[in-house]
Amino acid sequence: MLSLPFATAGLTARITAHKAKVPRLAPAVLILCAAACATSPLGRDQLILFPDDQIAQMGVTAYQELKDSTPVTTNREVNGYVKCVADELIRALDPAVSEGDEGTDQWEVSVFADDQVNAFALPGGKIGVYQGLLSVAENQDQLATVVAHEIAHVLSRHSNERISTQYATSTGLELASAVAGQATPVKQTLFGLLGVGAQVGILLPFSRSQESEADLVGLELMAKAGFDPRQSVNLWRNMIAEGGGEGGDTPPEFLSTHPSGESRIRALEETMPKVLPLVEQARAGGRQPDCGEAG
Repeated sequence: MLSLPFATAGLTARITAHKAKVPRLAPAVLILCAAACATSPLGRDQLILFPDDQIAQMGVTAYQELKDSTPVTTNREVNGYVKCVADELIRALDPAVSEGDEGTDQWEVSVFADDQVNAFALPGGKIGVYQGLLSVAENQDQLATVVAHEIAHVLSRHSNERISTQYATSTGLELASAVAGQATPVKQTLFGLLGVGAQVGILLPFSRSQESEADLVGLELMAKAGFDPRQSVNLWRNMIAEGGGEGGDTPPEFLSTHPSGESRIRALEETMPKVLPLVEQARAGGRQPDCGEAG
């Protein structure tokens, strides 16, 4: 893996030269990928330019700023319920990850006192759930669907991939200094790329390939934790209904930044036979989540 100085000097000049000739910058991306390509959990090629600990620190900074600006609920039952679901998922991760390999000593979970139907996970082991999500995620398995999906973005290094691609194709994104100081458009863009989204005033949806990947990686994670993956289909149907149907004008914030619809549900249903045996194995091994209700 290569650090920030890699994408400077001659390479930056080469990228700039290509901008006027090739709108999508395919040659420049190919040059970068030859030296900095990684592979996602599902075997997809990724451009990864930054050390994971640097991306993790960005995630920690973004998370702290959100906590400073958005009230966290004091409801013990709600906090306990969400943390229980998140903890069960974290325990099902590879030990190196669950113990803080993402750049922090432990994963941290916050429930924000906000009616948004939304959630996120950030590099550095930070998970945020908005209280409004609990009105759509009707049980522990449906909540686990969303949290596992967001954790899957972190496991799949989607933030690093997005920031790397943005850096490779835009000399104007000054990443090294963007996380410090006052709020700026560059800083908002950076936090959006990390996966914070509308909470910092800018929507930068993950790509469809990243979303599909997070769906399937998350489905496997929740199954390994002992949650019922079949509830993922019910969760997405609830999300669609919350937005007034497929063509609803006001979908939940979470749904507005994620592709949805019957094609997504079909992909989950097609994968279900592969993950259901994982639930049986998990439960046979003593993983039987019992987080109760939100209260």
